[in-house]
Amino acid sequence: MSEASAASAGVAEQLAAGRADVARACRVLAAEGLVSDILGHVSLRVDGRRMLIRARSASDPGLLLTRPEDVVLTDFDGEPAEELGDRQLPQELPIHGELLRLRPGDGAVVHAHPPDVVLCSVAGLPLRPVFGAFNIPAMRMAERGLPVFDYYGLVRTRERGEQMVAAMAGTRAVLLRGHGLTTAAPTLAGAVVAALNVNLLARMTAALAAAGCSAPEVPDADRAELPDLGGAFNDDLVWRHHVAKLAWRGLGLDAAEG
Repeated sequence: MSEASAASAGVAEQLAAGRADVARACRVLAAEGLVSDILGHVSLRVDGRRMLIRARSASDPGLLLTRPEDVVLTDFDGEPAEELGDRQLPQELPIHGELLRLRPGDGAVVHAHPPDVVLCSVAGLPLRPVFGAFNIPAMRMAERGLPVFDYYGLVRTRERGEQMVAAMAGTRAVLLRGHGLTTAAPTLAGAVVAALNVNLLARMTAALAAAGCSAPEVPDADRAELPDLGGAFNDDLVWRHHVAKLAWRGLGLDAAEG
């Protein structure tokens, strides 16, 4: 095989692996209740101008059954880099394009519509650090503060995407008022786990509000003693667990899924 052929084969293999990972991420989010039906999307950076992103088609089985062929290659402006056939790019592609363009350190983006996140955003319920060792990364997210993008509509333009990125202010996540959430991280695992953690915070917040409770925040001294176990533990192990759980539930694409 020539050097050029080997390089081409390597790129094809990388794209195939990326499509499979984006498909798995969509299925994880659906299995955990963050997305439903056909709404929501995930993207993965390919390079400085292109990404793989979940699209829709006439045969779309929904997020829970996302297939690698539902993931397409496009640039950050939504210009396809391959033949789409009957697949259509998300209307809210600027969520992904602008985040990856403006935050070169991030490699993946999740946009989802968890009901508890929507509830908290419209009820004005802030996601506070009210638990500790139960989930340290989620507590740290709440401790740093989770911003809200105060716009109820679809993020369909580059300008809206830029506004959403500005609202994130360097954090991994932003709540979209009456809409859902967006997360971004250097890795796909990080972006997915961040979305799971935001959903957990919102679920706890909504439950406390329904119970009429006003829980105190974790004391500073206790927070200071909670360790940072690192991305390999906080993101990668959690991601692998959820991928393995897909296979256990019969939602894997092949025997190697777990």
